[in-house]
Amino acid sequence: QVQLEESGGGLVQTGGSLRLSCKVSGGTFSTYGMGWFRQVPGKEREFVAAVNWRGDGQYYDGSVQGRFTMSRDNAKNTAFLQMNNLRPEDTAVYFCAAHSDSGSVHSQADRYDYWGQGTQVTVSS
Repeated sequence: QVQLEESGGGLVQTGGSLRLSCKVSGGTFSTYGMGWFRQVPGKEREFVAAVNWRGDGQYYDGSVQGRFTMSRDNAKNTAFLQMNNLRPEDTAVYFCAAHSDSGSVHSQADRYDYWGQGTQVTVSS
């Protein structure tokens, strides 16, 4: 059974930084493409970033391009999202997700097979 566990969320001021982690267990991490999504109450889950299994293929939503960086460490079964220059509109629950099409990056939530429980990120103005 594949399990994903996010950590690293919290409260930060505008312009601050946070680093989210997503630890994967129960599967072969290096065979998964990974992604980060976020959701606020009353809205649909939206794509943030994705990376392929090697980490050399990345894709970002335009709203985070240049501020967020996604990476992965296959030896530690962990994906990361470094978030810099945070804005109040980045406030959301952040979810990591995994899919088996390892060579590709996907922005559509329905392409992902496994999901974590989420971690809250709050950016104060």
